Amino acid sequence: MSRIYKLPLVLEPQPEGGYTVTCPLLPELITEGDTVEEALRNASDALEAVIEAYEDLGRPLPHRMRKTIP
Repeated sequence: MSRIYKLPLVLEPQPEGGYTVTCPLLPELITEGDTVEEALRNASDALEAVIEAYEDLGRPLPHRMRKTIP
């Protein structure tokens, strides 16, 4: 079953090129990419990994994350 989460992302251009992506609700989510598109794809992958880690550790996700199941 697919899970869709709505959460804020911060996309910051880096002086040396590329972009860093972080999430204020999930401080463990940090990734980067050479382009905006790549950075956002990497953020999606990182989000999956962070959620899996939370589940493995038995930690609840932040209550401010809104989960939608299509």
